[in-house]
Amino acid sequence: MTRPPARYRIITATLLTIAAIYFLIPVYWLIVSATKNSADLFGTFGFWFSGHPHLIDHLADVLTYDHGVYLRWFANSLLYAGIGATTATLLSAAAGYALAKYAFPGQETVFNIVLAGVLIPGTALALPLYFLFSEIGLSNTLWAVLIPSTVSPFGVYLCRIYAAAAVPDSLLEAARIDGAGEARIFAGLGLRLMTPALVTVFLFQFVHIWNNYFLPLVMLSDSDLYPIQLGLTSWTGYADRQPVLYQYTVGGAFLSVVPLMILMTVLQKYWRTGLTDGSVKA
Repeated sequence: MTRPPARYRIITATLLTIAAIYFLIPVYWLIVSATKNSADLFGTFGFWFSGHPHLIDHLADVLTYDHGVYLRWFANSLLYAGIGATTATLLSAAAGYALAKYAFPGQETVFNIVLAGVLIPGTALALPLYFLFSEIGLSNTLWAVLIPSTVSPFGVYLCRIYAAAAVPDSLLEAARIDGAGEARIFAGLGLRLMTPALVTVFLFQFVHIWNNYFLPLVMLSDSDLYPIQLGLTSWTGYADRQPVLYQYTVGGAFLSVVPLMILMTVLQKYWRTGLTDGSVKA
């Protein structure tokens, strides 16, 4: 394969560098700001450390403030994102596999409805979901956030496309001839061959739930059930009367991105594969 001309490589590298700097600047600011107290946040240059950075001490203050409420919010976010993303991934795998490998009346209609679900923003569904959960007595509970988080139209779409390309029909027929049931074929062959797509769905759904603010805002009134995003917003509401909460909010925001950074680092190879393999396999 011939290499592209040098000018195109230079242009590409330049654009990627600019994009990387654009996305990394907020992270750098967050790291710098997490080392400052409330006075230094407003009294020093935002992109450089103050004279006495105390990152560990400031983060310890965040974790112990108000009897460790931040740890409760952190655990809630892990619960919502972990269970929601895992369940959504399994449901998406089953639905995508069925749409790709089984012929049934209305198959394309169901898939088109799934595509329509991808286009509907979550904020448009939050209020109807609130009224529904209020009617059945589940508002202001863990279930009010967990149940909507287990549905991922994009996950179904991706799994359907990937299963159609990566799971050979001949392999499924061979398994049926050997006497394997459909459930065993799906669990033993389908899920294994779809692993890159499943990891991608899990990653996207985890990040989406972790960063979700509007749904918990609508559903929850008990601060003990808040996820991190909603909890940090509640701190900023009192920061005018307690300026130290500015420092705690920045420190809490820094801690909140650490799990996402770890997850992206661990799963990035599967993420890249999941995005591209389904489109090139024959």
